Amino acid sequence: MSSYNIALNFEDGVTRFVECKAGEKVLDAAFRARINLPMDCSDGVCGTCKCRAESGRYDLGDDYIEDALSEDEQASGLVLTCQMVPQSDCVIAVPASSTACKTEQSQFAATVTKVEQHNDAAVVLELDVSGVAPVFLAGQYVNIDVPGSGQHRSYSFSSAPGASNIRFLIKKIPGGVMSTWLESAQPGHEVALTGPLGSFYLRAVERPLLFLAGGTGLAPFLSMLEVLVQTNSQQRAHLIYGVTRDLDLVQVEAIEAYVAKLPHFSFTTVVAEEASSHPRKGWVTQHMPAECLNDGDVDVYLCGPPPMVDAVRQYFDDNGVKPHSFHYEKFTPNASAVKA
Repeated sequence: MSSYNIALNFEDGVTRFVECKAGEKVLDAAFRARINLPMDCSDGVCGTCKCRAESGRYDLGDDYIEDALSEDEQASGLVLTCQMVPQSDCVIAVPASSTACKTEQSQFAATVTKVEQHNDAAVVLELDVSGVAPVFLAGQYVNIDVPGSGQHRSYSFSSAPGASNIRFLIKKIPGGVMSTWLESAQPGHEVALTGPLGSFYLRAVERPLLFLAGGTGLAPFLSMLEVLVQTNSQQRAHLIYGVTRDLDLVQVEAIEAYVAKLPHFSFTTVVAEEASSHPRKGWVTQHMPAECLNDGDVDVYLCGPPPMVDAVRQYFDDNGVKPHSFHYEKFTPNASAVKA
């Protein structure tokens, strides 16, 4: 008997995955996992369980009334979880917080397998997961507890979902809590993780893609590219990777490897520093070919520091660029540890 993974994305950024058996309704699968999705009648009459299906195939049947879910709502992707029977893996946006649904973030343990330094710019942290490999959506992040500090830091997966060996691209911050720990971290050290989290993730790929990465904001795109390989995507995808200095250009070899794996993938690197010898200097908005925007029929994903995100949004507004969809995530370097 087939079963499907259903990702439930809550308003507070928490994601929980539930297994939905063949012929089972999403609401029943969630309750079986002790997740109380919004509901009242459970008969397709009240509309209380209305959510948005962001990807996947499913059947809603015809046992609900128009007042609960109109034809226009159904056409826009709204569903009644008390009637929704998945026919594939699905992603569902739940218009409620995880706490309101009486669920919580998943926690799991991992062991350090590798710490790879990239100049003074970044570190690649590889972990082996104990037990079941974490399930997440490409682009999401986890909170990693920093051993001995009582604090945690948030990082996007740079590896693909479902693998037991997971990776993170971490910006080096002098005196930073995580950066300081990574200086002495060795294979075999254990860490605790909580997640997955975040509403920045790869949606169903139905049109060309434009990825805009700033610094270690490259991490989620490496995960997304791996998913494109696994799904044999035939859509055009272009990545523009912008950094401040030449030394900040890390994992370029990993990006180049995807050119061979994905026939319709290309990328551009850009360095902002005037003193750079890089052939392309400036900002990502200065190296954005019109063909990548595809007259608006494009899904844009942007991950970088707040000034970069704001600049791209302003560029789109000033130039009348209106992508079919525009997903972005800002990240701010974590504060330095205070030394006693």
